[in-house]
Amino acid sequence: MGYSCFKAYDIRGRIPDQINPELAERIGRAYVAVTGAKNVIVGYDIRLSSPEMAEALGKGLMAAGADVYDIGLCGTEQVYFATSHYKMDGGIMVTASHNPKDYNGMKLVREDSKPISNDTGLRDIHDRLDEAFEDAATPGAYHTLEAEDDYIEHLLGYVDSASLKPLAIVVNAGNGGAGRVIDQLESRLPFNFIKLQNEPDGNFPNGVPNPILPENRKVTEDAVKSNQADLGIAWDGDYDRCFFWDENGRFIEGYYIVGLLADQFLRKHGKGGAVIHDPRLVWNTQDLVEQAGGRAVESKTGHAFIKERMRAEDALYGGEMSAHHYFKDFAYCDSGMIPWLLLAERICQSGQTLSSLIDARIDAYPASGEINRTIDNPPEVIKAIEEKYSGDAESISHVDGLSVAFKDWRFNLRMSNTEPVVRLNVESRGDKALMEQKTEQLLKDMDALNA
Repeated sequence: MGYSCFKAYDIRGRIPDQINPELAERIGRAYVAVTGAKNVIVGYDIRLSSPEMAEALGKGLMAAGADVYDIGLCGTEQVYFATSHYKMDGGIMVTASHNPKDYNGMKLVREDSKPISNDTGLRDIHDRLDEAFEDAATPGAYHTLEAEDDYIEHLLGYVDSASLKPLAIVVNAGNGGAGRVIDQLESRLPFNFIKLQNEPDGNFPNGVPNPILPENRKVTEDAVKSNQADLGIAWDGDYDRCFFWDENGRFIEGYYIVGLLADQFLRKHGKGGAVIHDPRLVWNTQDLVEQAGGRAVESKTGHAFIKERMRAEDALYGGEMSAHHYFKDFAYCDSGMIPWLLLAERICQSGQTLSSLIDARIDAYPASGEINRTIDNPPEVIKAIEEKYSGDAESISHVDGLSVAFKDWRFNLRMSNTEPVVRLNVESRGDKALMEQKTEQLLKDMDALNA
């Protein structure tokens, strides 16, 4: 039997028909059968169903002979941190990230917090769910583990506290888990936090925490303006992604944040190093990395690909324009807390506003932002676009979808991993009108091919 809650990178489904405690227990047993893990970190998010799901998962892990180390209510990145920091054999986070409130799921890792996705064990776990598992001769033991203090210490290690100034920062946890971490950090930092939707609440009274949706951004924007704050930050529910607003309340595209963090990291490191980025928009990142003495490396989009490439290149930092940021010292994993600390540090050290740090980059490399189009036959349309545009192109790449570059502009067109849409990104070298004109032309061509 197939289980529809198993996705390419994680497990996610509706409670109770697609995923439930009984299935969670079987997942625990199958996880041990596939990985052989003896010590496993378990954490869970703020969803109402999460404690029960985590308990059932723990039962399955222990029945299969693994010791469970329960770190309790947390964000996905705390499971990544605890698994690598305490040298465990694996970790499982009970979360459905930004799915509706009647969903739940899991993100799974091995030792060193290496991701378990479809081709690295998730499919094998799925295929063993219906086995008649026998209990281990010696069941595993249950431990609680207080991981929060070590995690907070680790976060603070990324910034030079002495250089920080009392910035006013709007923080919007969206009633997800990020508020608890902000409360912990507050006494250790000189910042004045203006807190929105800070209380964790699995009923999601203000809607599902997903700041990538434009309708969810206004509350943060308004608070930045009315409080004359230096910076606005919002997170998704399990806070592995963070989003930024400048001091004018303008939402900053994730693409420009990647360049800024890459630059900040290379400056701090001072010895060069590799930075991994996705292929959707690249010129700004490549330019900043080069200027800072680093090496920009393109990788296929998606956390499993980025993490694998970071390990292969021993990269300091990796960034995707979708607001995922990965750090070598964080077991090559993504964190929604480290990026804003680095950005706040940069504002303090440079004496510049966020808008002045970003404006010059937007002017140098104006971008369309990601445009989604529903199309009947994406492979055919992408192929036809390639034929039409490849004639006088300077380069064509298929690292992820189709990337075509000309002297003054480039575009990337790719199929979504999760929906029946194609995603278009266009950028130019310092010519906004050209970028807009080419974007319009490409969309017209796509519509004509789809007609």
